[in-house]
Amino acid sequence: MQDEITYYLYHIPGKKVGVTRNLNHRVTLVQGYTDDEYEVLESSRDIEYISKREIELQQSYGYKVDRKPYNKLFNKMKINATEQTSTFPFPLNKLKGHLMDNIGLTWETEHGEFELNLNTVKWIMDNALPSMYNETRTFVYNKAFAAYHDAVKAFPRTKNTHIEKVLEEIKERVKKSNGKDTIRKTTNDLSVFENIRKWAKKRGLYEKGDSKTQYIKLQEEAGELAKALLNKDREETIDAIGDIVVVLTNLAHLEGVDIEYCIGSAYATIANRTGEMVNGTFVKDGK
Repeated sequence: MQDEITYYLYHIPGKKVGVTRNLNHRVTLVQGYTDDEYEVLESSRDIEYISKREIELQQSYGYKVDRKPYNKLFNKMKINATEQTSTFPFPLNKLKGHLMDNIGLTWETEHGEFELNLNTVKWIMDNALPSMYNETRTFVYNKAFAAYHDAVKAFPRTKNTHIEKVLEEIKERVKKSNGKDTIRKTTNDLSVFENIRKWAKKRGLYEKGDSKTQYIKLQEEAGELAKALLNKDREETIDAIGDIVVVLTNLAHLEGVDIEYCIGSAYATIANRTGEMVNGTFVKDGK
């Protein structure tokens, strides 16, 4: 049976052989292993095949063999949707892994069709509650989920077919105004952004992600920054600012422009701007 989803059979030497649909989440984020600490043995869109191979390789390497093959675990995700709630057949401490393994799954409710994706999984984990009737089940309220879900779907992906022309005009303006190509200089000085893009590309963010998901991610990181500032937590503030820069780098790339150019164009606009500080904010002349 073929599927549109790719399943990865990975090996952590001396530890285990496993299957996942999301290597970065399952192996790196959840289990804590970096790229050089595990290897991908095989990949396939056939869940039956990859599940059989997992068992075979677990036996071959001498690791603990899973009591149930991967495809049986995957098929357990049956969401019970009522008028008010959507209930998942897993306890809260095991829910995220199963949600990630079911990315792309949809189900019908009285508030419309819901879908599991990276954004909705995060929302579910932030808002899921344990069932008072069964400790192995968790649920979310459909009305609240619908408001978030619809907002994500409704956010339009911005298109700018003239971006290269605009950037060229900015560069020419900068050259004429001060004799320096500010945007190109900025690009050369900020190679860290290229490292971010390489990291994102390797993890499939550009292939499977889009601008609206990065925008939602940006709002989440901005909230983390606000919290850190209010708590006067310097370490978390630094971390949140860094996360915001990473998200903006990826958002720019998905829109067909490097963040270096965005920074350069912004600086070209403000470089010769004059004004004054008013109540802690710089107010440009003419306002």
